[in-house]
Parts: sequence; structure tokens; C-alpha cells
Amino acid sequence: MFTGIVQAVGAIERVERRERGVHLLVQAAPIDAAGLRVGDSIAVNGCCLTAVAVAGTRFEADLSEETLARTANLDRCGPVNLELAMALGDRIGGHLVSGHVDAVGTVYGISPAGESSQLRLRAPTALAPCLAYKGSLAVDGVSLTINRVEDLESACEVTIQLIPHTLAATTLGRLTVGQSVNLEIDPLARYAERAIERMTAALAATLPAKGA
Repeated sequence: MFTGIVQAVGAIERVERRERGVHLLVQAAPIDAAGLRVGDSIAVNGCCLTAVAVAGTRFEADLSEETLARTANLDRCGPVNLELAMALGDRIGGHLVSGHVDAVGTVYGISPAGESSQLRLRAPTALAPCLAYKGSLAVDGVSLTINRVEDLESACEVTIQLIPHTLAATTLGRLTVGQSVNLEIDPLARYAERAIERMTAALAATLPAKGA
């Protein structure tokens, strides 16, 4: 589990294509990689990866075809948000994040809002039931608060304010319109949606069929 509080902006330095996925070399500085061991989990742009080799301030990880199909920008070199898995008893500064990307969204707009920036994202309609005003959303592994939600015909648009610290301490300050981002909904919203689905199905089963 993670908290969505980015500990460092590292970089994917090398991408090796494999028969069924890719192998990454990631520069993790300024994270203290001395505490990172083979087998440990680390979130890379919001995607939980397993360190398969560690040397100095770098680690290596494998991504399967399934992971590549459900995430964005993990198959190319460039800056990435990094967060080590939390330990039991750690302070949760953001919200609980599993590192399991739910969908890929698209940056639809970025505009200045004083010293901050206003970010508009479009998410697949399948995520709409789990996106709410003042709810939490992880964007490329960063825990953020939704300020506005609008349901569109083919997408769900959310508006988020990015404060100067977030812009400086994560890769979100480098986003451009049209760029793809990894999205993970709040796990609590996931369970709530499932409970509502079950209750709705149970209620429907008790109602008489039409024409009966």
C-alpha cells in the first residue's frame, strides 16, 4: 500500500523490450535506495512494481503485457513519480493507494489559478460512479482532491487544483494537454460501488417481472 505522497521524482533510464513486456532501469535518487531490497514494492507513476535488482540509487523492474496495456508512459524513458511502500504505522498524508491503476485518463486542460494550476482530466465513463466532489483520486501516483466533476457523453471530466508544492515536487508540473496519465480511484469508492451494485441487484430480484 502507498499514500500518494511522492517521495522523489526519479527517471526511467533504460527500457529493454522483452518477448512479453519490458524490463526497466530506474534512477531512484534522491530516495535512499539503501532501504530498498529485492522483492520490495515501489510505486512508479502510480503503478506498483517489484524491485528485481537494486544497485546504488538504481533499481530494476519487470512489466508484463497486461501492465503495459493498462498504464501509460511506463514503456519509455523520462521522469517518474516514486514512492516506497508504506510500513504499518506510517502517517498517511494523502489517502490509501494500492498502486493498481484503474484506467488511463487524458489531460484536457491546464490553466493558471494564481500561483497554482487548474488541471482538467477526462476519465473513462466506467470510473464516473467512483469520482465525486471532494473525493480522492491518484494521478500518476499523486494523491489529489477532486474539486469538480462533470459527466459527459463519452467521458467523465474532473477538475483538480495543483498547489505550487505539488507542481514542484512531482511530475505533474510538466503535464501537457493531450498527455495520458495513470488513474486510481479511492479504494473506499470501489467498495461502495460494489455494495450498491449488490443491493440494486437484490432489490431488482424482489420486484415482480413486467407483465406478470
